[in-house]
Amino acid sequence: MAMTKYIFVTGGVTSSLGKGIIAASLAKLLQARGFKVTIQKFDPYINIDPGTLNPYEHGECYVTEDGAETDLDLGHYERFLNVPTSQANNVTTGRIYKHVIEKEREGAYLGKTVQVVPHITDEIKRRMQLLGQSGEYDIVITELGGTVGDIESLPFVEAVRQLRWELGNNDSLVIHLTLVPYLAAAGELKTKPTQHSVKTLLEYGVQPDILVCRTEHKLTQDIRKKLALFCNVNINAVIESIDASTIYDVPLLMLKEQLDKTVLTKLKLSTKNEPNLENWKAFLGRLKNPTNEVNIALVGKYVELPDAYKSITEGFIHAGAANETKVKVKYFAAESMTDDNVAEKLKNIDGVLVAPGFGERGLQGKLTTIKYVRENKIPFFGICLGMQCSVIEFGRNVLGLKDANSFEMNENTPHPVINLMEEQKNIKNMGGTMRLGAYDCEIKKGTKAFAIYGKAKISERHRHRYEFNNEYLEQYEKAGMIASGINPDTGLVEIVELKDHPFFVAGQFHPELKSTVANPHPLFVSFVAAALANKKALKK
Repeated sequence: MAMTKYIFVTGGVTSSLGKGIIAASLAKLLQARGFKVTIQKFDPYINIDPGTLNPYEHGECYVTEDGAETDLDLGHYERFLNVPTSQANNVTTGRIYKHVIEKEREGAYLGKTVQVVPHITDEIKRRMQLLGQSGEYDIVITELGGTVGDIESLPFVEAVRQLRWELGNNDSLVIHLTLVPYLAAAGELKTKPTQHSVKTLLEYGVQPDILVCRTEHKLTQDIRKKLALFCNVNINAVIESIDASTIYDVPLLMLKEQLDKTVLTKLKLSTKNEPNLENWKAFLGRLKNPTNEVNIALVGKYVELPDAYKSITEGFIHAGAANETKVKVKYFAAESMTDDNVAEKLKNIDGVLVAPGFGERGLQGKLTTIKYVRENKIPFFGICLGMQCSVIEFGRNVLGLKDANSFEMNENTPHPVINLMEEQKNIKNMGGTMRLGAYDCEIKKGTKAFAIYGKAKISERHRHRYEFNNEYLEQYEKAGMIASGINPDTGLVEIVELKDHPFFVAGQFHPELKSTVANPHPLFVSFVAAALANKKALKK
């Protein structure tokens, strides 16, 4: 079998230029040409994983099928490629150092002085090649988090330098993503920040093969020549990445710039198969030419930072395209929702999603919102804590269970309708200890959930410690809240829904994590369809 080829994506000048989107777009183009591709993210922070990070710090925590808590860029990789990622696709400095220190404590280094070079860099290199050595992939793309010049990213850049030397010229390349800013006062684009960024990379012994230049204005031929000259790259390796109206345009923009062809030529791989992007273009056609529009309220704790709900908003984009409907997501801070203002706030809303999260802040606002949408027959979709809140609200206001609550919010509640899972009771550490990853769910026939999924057995990804308390299940079902999805092994309630409501469905799992361009998630698709039906019914 031919040797796996490696592509490294670094960033310069500033963060948030979109390395993840460029990596995912390139992977999409290579995949569309018939290559087997995967992407991995190496993050320079010392946390073992993002699982304990506040969403305000780092956006959402993405969870893989095998239960890894990872960077949100892995969500982009899956949404673009429609291929699941795993624990091996996201590595942090913390994970690297933890592994090396544990080996040192075991005596694995035979009394040697353990150093950043070679021990840390060797471990980084080993992990960079793990997926490539599986034999499953022709090309592995590695995105390095942070910005070149950051002190914490130095070991990763050094590992890339060593690995390129070991792999040889035609088996690896470096793409450097950088910024070419426009100075309005001078009326021109400036190349100096990119020159400085490449100079820094060169000081570390790494020569980029391709420059991808983020810009608000088109790069002239003169600017491309200047960048090529000062940064030691071919002119056809200066790639323009102009601001796009949607991230899903980026693969087609990169195709136009021939990024994939340049990469394949440098890696001595065939360019004769043109990329097959018909399905991708069809998706974009539906996305950009909607025939309807709906307003969805997202009620949550972290609404000031939309990246905290990245997979949810992308799930709505996929579901909107499937329904040929523009989904306008309007964010509402849960704390701001009260009995006095909920009707006014949700006046022009066609459907409401109560978002996942942890902790008591905003709980009352979520309960108020759910009570309003339940009583007024507005389509409702609850995810994780959103599902738990729907159970608490129903317990308090329909079953009359005074002070019904989650054990998470009040350990002394007389009615813990949401309780701590049995396996969680003796756990002391916070990181990586929740119920994580994919679990099976059996759906009852004749329910709304069964109609949505069209099958009796599904698998969804989880990230939680608390569950529906089955001691109350009979009471709930008698009153009209049905447990329509159950985990076959544990009896854990996975989905609840209301009988006498046009759309009131909530899941203990995170369906947004499995929504992709190729496979929009059925719960999101059905919820958007219900919101659209609700809007049309109100107009009549």
